[in-house]
Amino acid sequence: MEKKGRLELTWVGKYEEEVLEPRILIEDTSKSYGDGDTDNMLIHGDNLLALKALESEYRGRVKCVYIDPPYNTGSAFEEYDDNLEQSQWLSLIKPRLEIIWELLDQDGSLWISIDDDEQAYMKVLCDELFGRNHFVSTVVWQKRTSPDMRAAISDGHEYILVYAKDYDEFKKKRNKLSLSPEQAKNYKNPDNDPRGPWTSTDCTAQAGHGTKDQFYTFVTPSGREITLPPNLCWRFTKERLEEEIQAGRIWLGKDGNGVPRKKTYLSESTGIVPWTWWTNKDVGHTQEAKKEVNTLFGDDSFATPKPERLVERILSIATNPGELVLDSFLGSGTTAAVAHKMGRKYIGIELGDHCYTHCKKRLDMVIDGEQGGISKNQNWQGGGGYKFFELAEPLLVKHPKLPVYQVNPSYSWEMVCKAICKIEGFRYSPNGEYQGYSSENRFIHVTEEFVNGKYVLELTKSLGDRQSVLIYCKKHQVDMILPPNVEIKRIPNDLLAKCSFVSEEEA
Repeated sequence: MEKKGRLELTWVGKYEEEVLEPRILIEDTSKSYGDGDTDNMLIHGDNLLALKALESEYRGRVKCVYIDPPYNTGSAFEEYDDNLEQSQWLSLIKPRLEIIWELLDQDGSLWISIDDDEQAYMKVLCDELFGRNHFVSTVVWQKRTSPDMRAAISDGHEYILVYAKDYDEFKKKRNKLSLSPEQAKNYKNPDNDPRGPWTSTDCTAQAGHGTKDQFYTFVTPSGREITLPPNLCWRFTKERLEEEIQAGRIWLGKDGNGVPRKKTYLSESTGIVPWTWWTNKDVGHTQEAKKEVNTLFGDDSFATPKPERLVERILSIATNPGELVLDSFLGSGTTAAVAHKMGRKYIGIELGDHCYTHCKKRLDMVIDGEQGGISKNQNWQGGGGYKFFELAEPLLVKHPKLPVYQVNPSYSWEMVCKAICKIEGFRYSPNGEYQGYSSENRFIHVTEEFVNGKYVLELTKSLGDRQSVLIYCKKHQVDMILPPNVEIKRIPNDLLAKCSFVSEEEA
């Protein structure tokens, strides 16, 4: 008997997910700041519901997602309920990752900060959700400058898991890293080469990769014969090596009698390929991050912030100016602040009151020219802006007296129309009788009026031969015979069949 199955991570409640309502977002112009002609967004609200609100409009548009989710370490954070059972933690993470993956551009990437306690679980979960062929690497970030003397073995590092929507596209389009001043010092010019400072690599290769033309005895200009061991060959053919020597691109030592080394010039450097070991010297450490936050806010509210230089490294690799960055666990606002200084567009999501007291405050300071963190690296002088959004309440709520749902009394009719369009997958764009469209031939009409045959006839007069309309109304004639290009749904009954309407406390 053939046994079938698949490798997966299982836990209590894994398959108990509901289809969430895609909420509308409401701009609070009193909290938006700076240039109003901006695509940058700061969203206050539960990040699962906020991600769902973004899904239809931003699917396939985000170039880079960086998240620093709760690590489930048992620490008592004021901002997060981080002391979750393993199943609860996985149930919290999984639906958020699923939406995030849908938001990524085809050559986009997802970067997840995680610690030793949850790294293995997160890796297996991501492999299951995205496929192991989308895994790029695990970056190891040296977060400390000295060991924790209280620990049995001090945790000197954290991880950043990297996944790409399309591995080959990401590899093709990701950016190399600029040389650091220390790396640039390795370029010297002992022979006064007119092309400027250079560094060198040896001209040998593994024998198993060579052709017959790469096996020969090399003779230096002074007559010294150099024969390689059997496990090595030359990188170049004999003729090519002579050409490189004549061009002055090969170093044979001060006396011209050494083993050939190929020059690489500082002026021709396109940067270095990122690798997985990131030292605190290069990208900062937790104490640096705490100092940044304390300087900005004058308090120690965040126990585990990330340094701006760490996020700068990620965005330098994964994005270019003008591309969209998302962080749905915004915390103290680091990702949005760094993205702003680097000229990236961004969407930041945070739930608690510190969205006002920290995230907003930090971005306001950035726009005003704040000079901490990476400001000097980026020559940041201020400017730009963002729009502040609140997540709307549920469209439907339970009736205070009857065992039924009703339209939320806090909703204006325009909000109702926007919400129904979002739930049904239509783009809200009022035009004449129609509130939105899903294609050039499919429209939606939402009304409070009683819909009968005459109403439908008048409405459909403007439709073309291949065009159709979805009508949402509170009441309609029951025995109507509808044309094939008309569909009618009722408020709230048919909305309840589309998704669940839950409050933030229930999400």
